[in-house]
Amino acid sequence: MKEGLTERMARAGIADYRAIPFSSCRVTFPELLSRTPELTPRSVLLYAVPYFTGDSENLSDYAAAEDYHLFFRDLSRELIEEIKLEYPGAGAVAYVDHSPIDERHAAAIAGLGIIGRHGLLIHPLYSSFVYIGEIVTDLDASLLPGAVEPSEPRFCKDCGACRRACPTGILSGKAGSDCLSAITQRKGDLTDAELDLMYRCKTVWGCDLCQLACPHTKRAISEKTIKTPIPFFQNNRTPHPTYREISEMPKDAFSRRAYAWRGRKTILRNLLAYEEREKADKNP
Repeated sequence: MKEGLTERMARAGIADYRAIPFSSCRVTFPELLSRTPELTPRSVLLYAVPYFTGDSENLSDYAAAEDYHLFFRDLSRELIEEIKLEYPGAGAVAYVDHSPIDERHAAAIAGLGIIGRHGLLIHPLYSSFVYIGEIVTDLDASLLPGAVEPSEPRFCKDCGACRRACPTGILSGKAGSDCLSAITQRKGDLTDAELDLMYRCKTVWGCDLCQLACPHTKRAISEKTIKTPIPFFQNNRTPHPTYREISEMPKDAFSRRAYAWRGRKTILRNLLAYEEREKADKNP
């Protein structure tokens, strides 16, 4: 079974994965486990999925590709099939983002990277431009590929680069501030100051400024290790969406974008404000 899972992940472009006992993880949302009461969690297979391409111009790099949940949906199904093929009757359930465990802590104690001051996992090759996927199983961790003994989580040196790059001050603990990424995803009306901030930071969705300022990211870019080898994140990209492009995008195509979960109105609001400010700058 180890070979089957290893081969499947290799075909998907995933080269870094670890398996650890579930008991070593921090359970943060136990209600998610209650949805599968037949599963008694004993192990977690964690894997890092790189997504960076560097071609994004006016939005976060993750949002230029299609919704990463689509990638994980298909991959998770195949990995679980591999597990059950080798161990009939084994229980397994996959998660990404909305997980019963603290994903960053679990990935760090498994040796997939260190935890940055910006709160993200920093992988040695891809910096923080990785998704963390995991499969919780009722198998012993030793039966899974990449089985390791958990260690204490390691943290970055807190050089301050991400705090200095943060446009809202939230990483420095500024009271009443919010992450720019969260602002771009907020429904309803935004203030002129918020829309101006989005334009100054050249984004209509998300924010990568703290990640790009990180020395680990700069090193990964200079050493050319950061770019994703996974076709899903290389293809069907919209690195510079426009108001017209998004407004005319067919419903089924729009539903596959990372910003679709907030509805078309939210991204169109941002694009309209961005393009109005861009036009004003060009024609003062």
